[in-house]
Amino acid sequence: MNARTYDGTADDGRTDPDATAGANPLAESIGDRLAEALADLEAVTAGVAAAEAELRQASYTVRSRDRAVEVTVGSQGQLTGLRFLDGRHRTMTAAELASSVLGAAAEARDAMSRQVMRTMTPFTSARPGLPGMKGLDLDWADIFGSGVLEEPDTSRVRTGRTRLRDEIHEDTEE
Repeated sequence: MNARTYDGTADDGRTDPDATAGANPLAESIGDRLAEALADLEAVTAGVAAAEAELRQASYTVRSRDRAVEVTVGSQGQLTGLRFLDGRHRTMTAAELASSVLGAAAEARDAMSRQVMRTMTPFTSARPGLPGMKGLDLDWADIFGSGVLEEPDTSRVRTGRTRLRDEIHEDTEE
């Protein structure tokens, strides 16, 4: 075994890494920060993989405003389901039906896009343990369209009493 001098070098002139790290607190600090950054990177990588797996299975279903159709979209906004409800489509013109389908599909896509944004936002923001690392600056409107930044219209959400009245009214029409 080689003898060490006070500066951390062995008799043969080679530097002992353990001796210099102990003598240099800055190197220790950098090593700690690097280990923390690597642990954070591993956590983010695992989180992104879990989020991607969750989103691959995600879908969003919307009923049209006129309640004639129900549209389901997948996580990429693709149309995965279309149901015509209660035969209402039979009394609609082609333009009305097309408008109903397209409106529900756009609403479902926007809702799904907002879900993707909520799921991915933790991975795009700055990391608190890494002050030099800024978050990703994503333009969600550019990715998904401007509708994704608008809050959904909740004015058409009906209470149970209104829905019941609608059902009673519909029963008398038939």
